[in-house]
Amino acid sequence: MRAETIGMLGGIIGSVLGLLGGIVGTYFSIKNTRGPRERAFAIKASILAWVFLAAFLGALLLLPPTQRFWPWLPYVVVLPLGIRSWNRRQSKIRKEESGEHA
Repeated sequence: MRAETIGMLGGIIGSVLGLLGGIVGTYFSIKNTRGPRERAFAIKASILAWVFLAAFLGALLLLPPTQRFWPWLPYVVVLPLGIRSWNRRQSKIRKEESGEHA
């Protein structure tokens, strides 16, 4: 087997596994919610995350090689902040639904 073929096969398999991991993670993020508000939030946040990641990957695919570093700038800032915000908001909703808030 040629090196190019092996590389392409690795890229395809890696992409499929990454996509499946994202699907499974999204499914369990929604499934493991404890109330209707938390579930609605998890669905909305998941859609937003998938759109953001699709836009990021689309930009990487569509931009010329010399410009592909630009999508990484918002990605490395927005993704960690988004995850932190998601976790805080979900925790707040979970506490409110369980009656723990003051």
